[in-house]
Amino acid sequence: MAGLLTSLFGRPAPLTLDPVAWAEALALPVFAGLSGDEAARLEDLARRLIADKTCTGVAGHEVDAAMATRIAAFAALPILNLGYERYKGWNEIVVYPAEFVPEREVMDDFGVVHRVRQPLSGEAWPGGPLVLSWDDVLHSGGGQGYNVVIHEFAHKLDMQNGAVDGLPPLHSGLTVGVWAAAFNRAYDDFCRRVDGGEETVIDPYAADSPAEFFAVLSEYFFEQPEVLNGDYPAVYEQMRWFYKQDPLRRLEHTNDHAAS
Repeated sequence: MAGLLTSLFGRPAPLTLDPVAWAEALALPVFAGLSGDEAARLEDLARRLIADKTCTGVAGHEVDAAMATRIAAFAALPILNLGYERYKGWNEIVVYPAEFVPEREVMDDFGVVHRVRQPLSGEAWPGGPLVLSWDDVLHSGGGQGYNVVIHEFAHKLDMQNGAVDGLPPLHSGLTVGVWAAAFNRAYDDFCRRVDGGEETVIDPYAADSPAEFFAVLSEYFFEQPEVLNGDYPAVYEQMRWFYKQDPLRRLEHTNDHAAS
């Protein structure tokens, strides 16, 4: 059928949520502890994302329904209690088979412009596409603190108020002053630890900028909440209010249930 539609209209049929891939995604540790109601809302958000965003494969890579479903499952988790409106304003997800190496111009401290090529697992453009490495998507969700989809979608949330600075639009119950105090104190401490050569459980890439700090810590909030809460409890508390979720409580409930 897809081939027939392609020949008739010049483009493939729209992707839809794949039930088998959805079941496989929900079995991943990052989704452990979701209630039946939460899982149903997650599925609704994932379906909306697949219908709303165009998934484009590049570099010889073709995105099928199962791939789109895995990506959508991860992407839906941060907005589980925020609503789909948070992902409006852009319309494409670009998927490479593995890390991609864009060429960029970078100006150094002396004003000299250099062309650099740096491997990336994902990136998000303000008002433009979100780009992912499929290989890195497959390595996400295992409860190890890594999730390239959550990372890049956190950047999209951050971009909603213009500046990409680790301060997304805050809803009722959060204030800029309290948010900034928690994040700035944690960011300064983390940079000091990384610059001092300390081996941190949290990915050192979080020290790259406040924007990356927010995105990386969003990964840990969902993937390893006990690590984030252990190192920076004030940040965990702000994220708990921001995302309107408590993954640490879900994790503890899941562990208690497994032990009983």
